[in-house]
Amino acid sequence: MLRTPIDPGISDIPEAAVEQKRGWTVSLVWLIPAVAVVIGGWLAVKAIQDRGPTITITFKTAEGLEADKTKIKYKNVDVGVVKQIAISADRTRVVVTAELVKQAAPYLVEDTRFWVVSAHIAAGGVSGLGTLFSGAYIGVDIGKSSKRQQQFTGLEVAPVVGADLPGRQFVLRGPELGSLEIGSPVYFRRVQVGRVLAHELERDGTAVTVKIFVDAPYDQYVNPNTRFWNASGIDVIADATGVKIHTQSVVALLLGGIAFETPADSSVVQPADEQHVFPLFPDHSQAMKRPDVEVVPFTMYFSETLRGLSVGAAVDYSGVPIGEVKSIGAEFDPATTAIRIPVEVALYPERLRSMSRETVAKPTPAERKARLDGLVEAGLRAQLRTGSLLTNQLYVALDFFPNAPKAKIDWTKTPPELPTVHGGLQELQATLGNIAVKIEKLPLDQVAMDLRQALQSLNRTLQSADVLVKRLDTEVAPAAREALEESRRTLKTTERTLNTDGPLQQDLRGALRELTRAAQSLRVLGDYLASHPEAVLLGKKRE
Repeated sequence: MLRTPIDPGISDIPEAAVEQKRGWTVSLVWLIPAVAVVIGGWLAVKAIQDRGPTITITFKTAEGLEADKTKIKYKNVDVGVVKQIAISADRTRVVVTAELVKQAAPYLVEDTRFWVVSAHIAAGGVSGLGTLFSGAYIGVDIGKSSKRQQQFTGLEVAPVVGADLPGRQFVLRGPELGSLEIGSPVYFRRVQVGRVLAHELERDGTAVTVKIFVDAPYDQYVNPNTRFWNASGIDVIADATGVKIHTQSVVALLLGGIAFETPADSSVVQPADEQHVFPLFPDHSQAMKRPDVEVVPFTMYFSETLRGLSVGAAVDYSGVPIGEVKSIGAEFDPATTAIRIPVEVALYPERLRSMSRETVAKPTPAERKARLDGLVEAGLRAQLRTGSLLTNQLYVALDFFPNAPKAKIDWTKTPPELPTVHGGLQELQATLGNIAVKIEKLPLDQVAMDLRQALQSLNRTLQSADVLVKRLDTEVAPAAREALEESRRTLKTTERTLNTDGPLQQDLRGALRELTRAAQSLRVLGDYLASHPEAVLLGKKRE
């Protein structure tokens, strides 16, 4: 190997020697970044593992919601936070993306509900006042389904009851809603035991469906025989029995309500199943009315006015309601060229049979016809009567009138015509009319003239008596006064005479003493003559 001659001027500079590397070595400088990368990776994996599920909730509006600030709470415990708020593709709703804690993953099932909690003032009260300071949040009600779900539709109002509240839901179907609202109370014996969950109009528009919730343990009192009625406001009933007022509470007056009760004569049955459908009656009287299966219709014609008789008025026998008025119409009678008012009634024979102490079999139509003909022949008639002088309401009474004209049931008409008699009110009016006619025939003018003369004569008599009183006052009274003074003086003299120290008393005492001595002498003489009777002829013997 040839070497280049070294310049003598730089010969003192050392020459670098090339040394072969023996192996790979790690510098301590790179150890710290490596540890940081490992820790960061572990934290990232840990964060991914601890990260909860992400869900989407759609609302009509995002009022009160803010990304990264609005909390999601269950029983007032934070279980998530809103991450993003966007508008849906059809621009009708807002889509809220929220991230929940890992422990909330099992709660995301099909019937889980979400709603926005904010300050709210409604007829049922004030709620969410705490959000005035902390801001709105999204409430959660965990469902009971087992089907998982990640996308939800938020409720516009908070649910009335939570899914974990013990109790059962029932469905009511009625002709109208009345003043019921979501949250209206449900009463049992005037105790609030539930509330209204929802209501909607049926598709055909013929009825309203109301969903209610009855808390446990009161739901055990609901059975298939239970009756529900609308207890909203004041139920005022003016019928033949008078005026009746029913109400549940002041809350029901303002917010409406529903009440239920089981009739006392109902058979004992098991509690009703959840979602059982019940009819919703308009009031208590309609709800508690006993259902009548056997109905016998009749038509009645009354000659008096029907003012005060209304549809639904009772038809009773001896005070027992056995039917009701179904309709009041009008028809023209060509034979008499008069307008008659037919009253159609429905009789319920089963009510009388149920009151019998003995078991009575249901008669056949022929037996019923023959039995009714016999009753009418015995005097059974229909009559209008006044049930209450306060309301002037009329009802139809079935009673026996033995002196009534003979009549029969007209079975050729539909419904059959039942004979009637005049009501007591009409007879009273006729009697009053006769009395008025008789009074009108009286010679009232002559009676008035005689009365006037009698009053004039009495006036003259009173004037004469007044003159007499004045004479007594001026003439007789002074003489009577003098006589009284004289009598007073005489009494004083007599008093002095009869005084203990008076001369009359002393003379009287002396006379009494002499009379006593004379009586003693007579007693001695009598005793002597009794022992010596001969002394009357011979005289007293000398001693």
